[in-house]
Amino acid sequence: MTRMLIIGPPGSGKGTQADRICGVLGIVAISTGDIFRANVKGETPLGIEAKKYMDNGDFVPDSVTNRMVRDRLAQSDVAEGFLLDGYPRTSPQVDELDDILGAAEASLDVVVQLTADDEELVKRLLGRAVETGRSDDTEAVIRHRLDLYREQTEVVVSRYAERGILAKVDGLGEMDDVTARIMDAINKVKGEAA
Repeated sequence: MTRMLIIGPPGSGKGTQADRICGVLGIVAISTGDIFRANVKGETPLGIEAKKYMDNGDFVPDSVTNRMVRDRLAQSDVAEGFLLDGYPRTSPQVDELDDILGAAEASLDVVVQLTADDEELVKRLLGRAVETGRSDDTEAVIRHRLDLYREQTEVVVSRYAERGILAKVDGLGEMDDVTARIMDAINKVKGEAA
């Protein structure tokens, strides 16, 4: 069983690698974006509350996000493990996740941080913007998003590094090579923790 988190800057291939890792390990991918959309679509009380913020272009507050993640982690399909993508993003969310998992006498096994050179990420994201027709993804906007990512995740990354469960993996290169590096890193961290 593996309980893990994958984090990385925009354009690092996080979503693609999350799907691949889950396929290899036979675990469930849990994306906060997917949780938000499912709750909004299902018109759950949390979804209705989250939609108010999303419609205004605001971040959904930690209190709402935490309750959604708590509900999702209580579902039976996560019993054999899971991969979180997009949560936790702040130190209070790390505390909340610790509380959620601690109630089930569990904890995260590994945190994979995909790394990549900013210039390569900008190039990738500009290319993706052209392919998808996203005119809002300018170089200035992309660089701002990369700065925000670093500001938000620095404390999260350092907290998991202190626990000895952080694995930094180069997110650049062929997809299969990146997946192989991630699997090696997961096995190394889990082996050291055993």
